[in-house]
Amino acid sequence: MLSYNFKYELKLLLRSRWIQLLSVVLLLLFGFSAFNGMEKVEKRKNDIIAAKLEVEENDKLMLQLLDSVERGLAVSVPRWTIPSNPMAVGNYHPRVAAMEPQPMAFIATGQADLFTHYVKPTVSGDDFALNFTEMTSPVQLLFGSFDLAFVIIYLLPLLIIAFSYNVLSAEKESGSLRLLAAQPIGIQNWVLQKLGLRFFWLAILVITVLTVVLVVLGINPFSEVAIYSGLLGLVLAYMLFWFAVAFLVNLWVGSSAKNAVAMLGLWVVFVLLVPSVLNQLGNTLYPMPSRSLMINEMRSMKAEVTEKQDEILDNFLRDHPEYAINDTTQQRGFYHRYMASQKLVKEEMAPLISSYEEQLRNQQNWIGKFKWLSPAIIAQESLNKMAGTATEDYEGFRKQVVGFAGKWREHLMPFLYNNQDFSQADYDALPRFTYQNETELQFGGLGILLALSLVLFATGIFGYKKLSGAGILDQA
Repeated sequence: MLSYNFKYELKLLLRSRWIQLLSVVLLLLFGFSAFNGMEKVEKRKNDIIAAKLEVEENDKLMLQLLDSVERGLAVSVPRWTIPSNPMAVGNYHPRVAAMEPQPMAFIATGQADLFTHYVKPTVSGDDFALNFTEMTSPVQLLFGSFDLAFVIIYLLPLLIIAFSYNVLSAEKESGSLRLLAAQPIGIQNWVLQKLGLRFFWLAILVITVLTVVLVVLGINPFSEVAIYSGLLGLVLAYMLFWFAVAFLVNLWVGSSAKNAVAMLGLWVVFVLLVPSVLNQLGNTLYPMPSRSLMINEMRSMKAEVTEKQDEILDNFLRDHPEYAINDTTQQRGFYHRYMASQKLVKEEMAPLISSYEEQLRNQQNWIGKFKWLSPAIIAQESLNKMAGTATEDYEGFRKQVVGFAGKWREHLMPFLYNNQDFSQADYDALPRFTYQNETELQFGGLGILLALSLVLFATGIFGYKKLSGAGILDQA
């Protein structure tokens, strides 16, 4: 019976032009979305390159000024920007702290349309006020980006619904189901075979079209075998879930019209409603502290420490004798007092910043606990991690930048407090930022999707038998 179904289903799909239509649609969707994703990645790379080139040009000018100063020549720049002053180097010649796109970043935009990929920490800036956001279109934020993740999560299930909603009901409505009554096969096994064959052909099309699109666009998917294999596995598992939904609906609902409405309703629930509800509940249960309150507290604290900067500086030098190794520290300027007070502000603001991070972790943990309720959340999270654009990636980048900002400041502070000029010989020792991708590739989402699919198939097979015990003839 299986071999007959295989031949019959293939002929049916070819004659109805389903395979041809799906091939064209998948080629267009995957092709445009992959191209769009690559364009965004290229723009990011070009922005980072431009920022680094700007720093290189500024460094050339800085070294020229240092050479002139060290030779006793006059320079025509404002006094406070002369790079022999270490604070001028720290503020006007910062390094680029960039998050380079990962090899498969074109798969999913993820958080890339909310956060920038590079910043330039300065020596007098606030670590907790570093700006990691960028201006984005509200329309784009509303509808998202048309990338491979969007096609896989939102559009591919709709194609599966159109491909499978009437597998059983079409046979009933055409009257051909009675002809199958003479065959020694239960209705569950017959529907399962039909859907299994459709899953097989659609899987072949998806794998082929996706591979061809990437090769045509100049991407070698086999250069990242683990990630590409994980991508294909995730897509197939996500498809299997929707075929399992189609299996249940075909058995339990009825007419083609009712099947279509039921499957579209489930698509709305799993893809749109459940993620929105979980997100709103997370914001309600773990609200983020007021950013306005943080800014007001920061301003009030700065005003307070400004009034007692001399006392703060004395305490700071007492706690850091390495910054007071000679009597020149008595030449106290603006930056001597400012840097000491900034350190105090940072320490005082630490609890409030920690509350932000704690609430964010609580929200993420909340969604993580219930993500199995929506295969869309599982697939989106997994695709973002493969692309290196997940929340964890940008949180790791933020922490690395904050650490580098501290390293940048600590490197130049000894020059300041010992009143030592910055020279050309000190240039090569300036800290450089190197991004380390600390997010490990995980395939837990693949296992959850497979488990959900097996539960749905088991429910359809055993639950339907227990419910009716009907054969094909009873359904006709």
